[in-house]
Amino acid sequence: MADLDSKLRAAIEPLLEPGEQLRGVCVATQASMFKGRQVAIGVSDRRLLVQGMNRRFEPDGEPVLLAPEGIADVAVDGAGGGWLEVGAAIMDGAAVTMKLRTVAGEKLKLTMMRGSGPLGGLGGGEVQRQGVEALAAWFRAGA
Repeated sequence: MADLDSKLRAAIEPLLEPGEQLRGVCVATQASMFKGRQVAIGVSDRRLLVQGMNRRFEPDGEPVLLAPEGIADVAVDGAGGGWLEVGAAIMDGAAVTMKLRTVAGEKLKLTMMRGSGPLGGLGGGEVQRQGVEALAAWFRAGA
């Protein structure tokens, strides 16, 4: 996973708007009723960017672009829907499942490793850890 950062950024950076700053990237598994897939999560100063990826880490499908006002509800491992609780919950475990519901009614279930601890390298290492920290900070700040 030495080039995880470059692969994730290649999937996310084309989605950025002019002047938008990418604060971190991480990889997650998106689960739905009948399938699961790998996704890149980009955290910018304005939005969350979720892009499906194939096994070669190439973009696959339409991205989900979420500004704070586009998120109706979020829960992390049983944490409530409050921004502060979500940020803290994301940083609490070795792996975390985040459930998002958009204002449009779309549901996303994203599971990611934090990239730290004894098995951190297998979970994406430093790139993953920094991306998950950026995600937690985005929620703590209320973006």
